[in-house]
Amino acid sequence: MAHYEPVLLANIHKKDSHTLAVYEAGGGYRALRRVLKEMNPQDVVNLVRSSNLRGRGGAGFPTGLKWTFLPEGHPGPVYFCVNADESEPGTIVNRVQMEFDPHQVLEGTILSCYATGAATAYVYLRYEYPLCYRRMQAAIDECYQAGYLGKNILNSDFSLEMTIHRGAAAYVCGEETGLIESLEGKRAWPRIKPPFPAVEGLFRKPTVVNNVETMACVTHIAGRGADWFKSMGTPPEPGNPRDPGSYGPKLFGLSGHLNRPGVYEAPLGITCRQLIEEFGGGVWHGRRAKAVVPGGLSTGLLTEAELDTPMDFSGPGKVGCLGLGTGCVVVLDETYSMIDFLLNSCRFFAHESCGQCTPCREGTHWALQMLRRIKAGRGRLKDLDLLLEIGDSIGIIPGTTICGLADGAAWPIKNAINKFRNEFEDHIIQTNPDGYMVTEPVEALEDPQQRDWPAVRQPVSA
Repeated sequence: MAHYEPVLLANIHKKDSHTLAVYEAGGGYRALRRVLKEMNPQDVVNLVRSSNLRGRGGAGFPTGLKWTFLPEGHPGPVYFCVNADESEPGTIVNRVQMEFDPHQVLEGTILSCYATGAATAYVYLRYEYPLCYRRMQAAIDECYQAGYLGKNILNSDFSLEMTIHRGAAAYVCGEETGLIESLEGKRAWPRIKPPFPAVEGLFRKPTVVNNVETMACVTHIAGRGADWFKSMGTPPEPGNPRDPGSYGPKLFGLSGHLNRPGVYEAPLGITCRQLIEEFGGGVWHGRRAKAVVPGGLSTGLLTEAELDTPMDFSGPGKVGCLGLGTGCVVVLDETYSMIDFLLNSCRFFAHESCGQCTPCREGTHWALQMLRRIKAGRGRLKDLDLLLEIGDSIGIIPGTTICGLADGAAWPIKNAINKFRNEFEDHIIQTNPDGYMVTEPVEALEDPQQRDWPAVRQPVSA
């Protein structure tokens, strides 16, 4: 890859990079000052929309277009929610931003609130991020003291109040309506849509929900312009009017069996193989990659032969994955068992399903039960087809659930079995030589607490 100068991670190695003084010394809040003097809210919406910025939280929906869904002439209030509930397994990039450069996120949030007419903003933060909470809260306090938050920001007519809300560690809160329900103090059951949050969101008022990294991109679009942003990435696919392109810088989290795991920045469109070799230092111990999760567990799997796939919003989908997701890559080397991978995946999604939708609640549960039985040496070849049937029958994409958690559960099942079926079949035949061809229903494992499932720790009384 040609030389690339990071912008989203430009400050993280500076001493005290999380402080306002360091951020301002590097040009921080200049974009906000200029925008409040020279641009009206619609100008900012148009700027972000012309940049073709797509949400970095996983769905990749065009940010500026999302803002235009707010009803015109609404008496308000309008709310803005920053989704900092980074709960996708393998995803770590928002944590780095909030711990080491929180003001970059806050400046983009203030600009976004100005553009959308929001006077109240909430940062919905994953509870397991205590340092993020302290750094973000300290940064918000500095903004109030410096006049970047509060009444009449920088002597303008724009006012904004901002609050951090710490979530209760539920994966489903990453879905925007589940997040909103949690913010309202209720159980985080995603809402049926429509109405969408832009029309009826937090407290039944118009609401925008955007991701942490998306806010950081807004900061640089406001400071450097839409043309700069579109100078990176990949253009729309010819002949596909639904593809707005994949532009701008992207944070990629690399983890798993690598020599140099970490968070790196590159333009959208870099290949997965380049990320692994040029940034991650290659697969550890001189081994080869067997499979790679391209963007968080819910996106599925790439095989070693598919590693030249471009890491943009359309690339992973062309090889059978759910999409780019968060862009956080998890590498599995050639010694890793795909049975173990899928068992861990099914365990996670069965645990995190909120239970509201029957296909998700039952599908994730029974997928886990079958994987436990396969792991324990009582699997049948028929189980693989049943697992694929579950994967094809749950989620928004087949139209059976309210939110996308079931899709996230389904894609690892479909990818693992379709792309590594021989390994599953060999394991079943070798571990259950007398019963692998059975087609009649079989009993579930007697002990629901199998050895592969850690014992639940009971809370200690105060």
